[in-house]
Amino acid sequence: MSNTEALPLLEPETSATAAPCCPPLTERPLTAEEAERTATMFKALGDPVRLRLFSLIASHAGGEACVCDISDVGVSQPTVSHHLKKLKEAGLLTSERRGTWVYYRVEPSVVAAMGQMLRTFG
Repeated sequence: MSNTEALPLLEPETSATAAPCCPPLTERPLTAEEAERTATMFKALGDPVRLRLFSLIASHAGGEACVCDISDVGVSQPTVSHHLKKLKEAGLLTSERRGTWVYYRVEPSVVAAMGQMLRTFG
């Protein structure tokens, strides 16, 4: 599945930064569309293997990881590929093929949007 077919976490902007798809949960109720996109994101992260893969990619040096560097998570390679596909479909990862390997990246704006949505008034 291409990145253009993924459910976006972020809405495109003309500037270099992206805006969160949804307001903080304490700001106002989500619309049906916002709730659908957000649920897709959290559902993708609700699996321990997917959450671990997401964490491995997000914390990897340079902000990206080759699939060859993150495949050792206790499941088979086809299962890793399935989980990475689900993370991409949820709009949490992007990927780029370089020769034989696929490199995955978590855009900083995605992590920022997740944090922004879950922030509370303090």
